[in-house]
Amino acid sequence: MKKLLLILTGLTFSWALLAQDQGRKAAVVEPSANGHAMTLQHPWTGKKVLFIGDSISDSRDTNPGKHYYDHLSEWLGLTAYVPAISGLEMSHVAMQVEIYRNTAPGLQPDMICIFLGTNDYNNGVPIGEWYREVAGEVEAAVGEPKKFFRRMHRTFLYDPETFKGRINMAVKFLRETFPGTPITFLTPIHRAYFDCGNDNVQPEETWPNSIGLYLDSYVQAVQEAANVWSVNVIDLHSVAGLFPLLPGEAEVFFGNNPKDRLHPRYAGHKRLAEVIMYQSLLLPCRGH
Repeated sequence: MKKLLLILTGLTFSWALLAQDQGRKAAVVEPSANGHAMTLQHPWTGKKVLFIGDSISDSRDTNPGKHYYDHLSEWLGLTAYVPAISGLEMSHVAMQVEIYRNTAPGLQPDMICIFLGTNDYNNGVPIGEWYREVAGEVEAAVGEPKKFFRRMHRTFLYDPETFKGRINMAVKFLRETFPGTPITFLTPIHRAYFDCGNDNVQPEETWPNSIGLYLDSYVQAVQEAANVWSVNVIDLHSVAGLFPLLPGEAEVFFGNNPKDRLHPRYAGHKRLAEVIMYQSLLLPCRGH
């Protein structure tokens, strides 16, 4: 009985407090007269961005109306430099940098975006390895006088015949050419059927390439580059929402040409731009 009386008393007290608060209003904190409004500015706003890529980025393809970098330039006020050429692979990064240098001599970009890999997959480039590992002697000291130990030692493999070797070569070259400029990789997007004539027919990604590898292997290698080289990776393959293997989705983002489910059209490029813009909010440019 005592317990019941205590409960009833507590409820009566709570109701009394609620009754007192019926006319209560929320606290309002006005900005200080001497304060300054803080607005979030995208780190790529007004910057110079070098976009290295293949046919999806090639500015000579007018079918999209606007490429993803056109949207980014419009929304963020960035200057896009685009030496991308249809058909190029990860081994062609240095070549595209040379085109950029001819266009803007002596100008160091604030960010470098690499959107390659789909042609490496289609052309059957082996994945390869990041490192070569050999035994060696190394000096070390852990709680005792320093001495030499025999341990395994790994070095980067700069193999132009493998996909990982090409990524190694590309990042090393870019870091030596443009010190201090961050690098952002964009993973290859999903791809379906493409027919550009008798000598260029590409099956959809549900089929492996000529060496038995699916597109996933090349996407995974680009994802791994983040840990290997401390570079940025925006995983368009996972988060862009472009999935041309379904006809309805393909018509929305890739257009109504059933022979080209590889290259996004206007809506697809706009979606890519939106994803890149939001995903890159945490990716500062050079000197930002």
